[in-house]
Amino acid sequence: MSDIMIELLIGAIWETLLMTVASGLISLLAGLPLGLALVATAKGGLAENLWVNRLLGAVINAFRSVPFIILLVALIPVTRFIVGTALGTWAAIVPLAIAATPYYARIAEVSLREVDKGLIEAVRAMGGNRWTIISEVLIPEALPGIVAGFTVTLVTLIGASAMAGAIGAGGLGDLAIRYGYQRFETGVMIAVVIVLIILVCGIQWIGDRLVAQLERRQAHG
Repeated sequence: MSDIMIELLIGAIWETLLMTVASGLISLLAGLPLGLALVATAKGGLAENLWVNRLLGAVINAFRSVPFIILLVALIPVTRFIVGTALGTWAAIVPLAIAATPYYARIAEVSLREVDKGLIEAVRAMGGNRWTIISEVLIPEALPGIVAGFTVTLVTLIGASAMAGAIGAGGLGDLAIRYGYQRFETGVMIAVVIVLIILVCGIQWIGDRLVAQLERRQAHG
């Protein structure tokens, strides 16, 4: 590849990382509370409310059922309202975060449900309130699963960010489409695929190491 293409590739990597990290953090900050709400309002939960639980579940399932490419287009008015434009890296963060939040909420819910109910009852017996149970039992005990789920979400977002390149979001997907596909530059397409593989493997490796460390701490705690 030429020097210009290498510069474009480096810029595309940065845009992909920006989209992935920014939307991933938003999904973590919004998805974890949603997961907690689903667990807390479920039958036998800390704040049992089946109507709220069903409503939350229905909304989350509705967003999860829409293919990302359709959601990407459907949210263009929302993206334009928030960011001021429907094109570019920052614009892509909006649909990516909205798509990833319900996805991560369900992953977090599964991890939180696996916490030993005996620990929760023990804290309740000692007079612990809901916030104490959430902050001292649920989240710490489910942390390895929460981190593992966040890792999976980030990996999914890398693929979704590449898909967002189809409508001008920038990043590796945009580079692959504009140069690798439309201009038949096979070298660019191969380079993009290799970089995507490296990014996915790198994020998964870091996530796995963090989960293993957290599990060791729990085992020795």
